Amino acid sequence: MKILKLFLASSSELKKDRGEFRVFISEENKVLVKRNLFIEVELWEDFNDSMAQSGLQDKYNEAVRSCDFFVMLFFSKVGKYTREEFETAFDQFKETNKPLIYTYFKNFTTKIGDIKRDDIQSLWKFQDRLQALGHYQTLYENMGTLKLHFKNQLHKHLNSKCLCSYAQRVEHQ
Repeated sequence: MKILKLFLASSSELKKDRGEFRVFISEENKVLVKRNLFIEVELWEDFNDSMAQSGLQDKYNEAVRSCDFFVMLFFSKVGKYTREEFETAFDQFKETNKPLIYTYFKNFTTKIGDIKRDDIQSLWKFQDRLQALGHYQTLYENMGTLKLHFKNQLHKHLNSKCLCSYAQRVEHQ
């Protein structure tokens, strides 16, 4: 069985979306396990909160460096730690061509009075960073559109030569 790791990053404002995304991956795993593939989702909430020599964020960043997929969700802000996780994933990608990085912006209405100046500026700064990298965020209106887009991307990747040949080798053994 080939285990693929997916690190799911976002600020606390999208906790519900992270939970629904995890359930979605669990459903996908029911199909993938028949192909000898399994996606393990890693969320910062799942890590042990005990004291770490270099800080908990270093544990999260290490998980990011070892993952196959990095999925980032953002809405009205991009928190300091989520931004750090993105930069860690991007640095790792530049060195090793992995993880595959996906950025999803929740395109949803909110009351203008609920938006904090620092939050919206962090969002704009991150969007500028993506644009400078030549990467375009993918918009999602609701969990249905997010799941459909990522499912299509996931299956494109899993149907690529390298993983298909791996799955075929396992099936013939």
